[in-house]
Amino acid sequence: MLEGYAEAAEAVTGLVGRIPDDAWDGPGLGEWDLRSLVGHTSRAFVTVLTYLERPADTEDIDAPEGYYALVPAMTGEGIDQAAVAQRGRDAGVALGDEPAAAFAALADRAVAAARAADPDALISSIAGGLRVASYVPTRTVELVVHGHDIAAATGLEIEFSEHTVTQVATVLARTGVRLGHGRLLLDALTGRASLPPGFSVV
Repeated sequence: MLEGYAEAAEAVTGLVGRIPDDAWDGPGLGEWDLRSLVGHTSRAFVTVLTYLERPADTEDIDAPEGYYALVPAMTGEGIDQAAVAQRGRDAGVALGDEPAAAFAALADRAVAAARAADPDALISSIAGGLRVASYVPTRTVELVVHGHDIAAATGLEIEFSEHTVTQVATVLARTGVRLGHGRLLLDALTGRASLPPGFSVV
């Protein structure tokens, strides 16, 4: 759980550190420029730091896939696209004049906080109470997915370990099953059908 998050944080931090100075205002993802995309990615650290300071009394979410299945902003149900886009831009601005250094500092703090946390501790998230061990893997998903987005936008390379990729793929597959797409995923993975254009579980 934690090692995947730490490894993903190190890989993405290394990638961000290699972004040329003149690329930050260039294309990122969708309506985001690169700074906004990196800012959005940094929220994988910011939310860990924030939520670890917010104890919960009840466990409303039982697993990482439960988080993704419940959060409207992740499933696309009722999502306020403008608000999501603005949060990304705001996070990019918050990285300041030295965005790569600010990103690295956030990564160090978040990984250290996650290491110090009790995996069984209940914390409050946007979707409800869940254990640290259920929340942190969702941030690993964000780091890996958006790490690839940053790499695609910059033409730079990034690699994640087989362990981390397996962890992310497992969370996403379980999310798909929980959302009712189990048969579709099985057929696609065994060559019996293709996924619909634009198919996503997040």
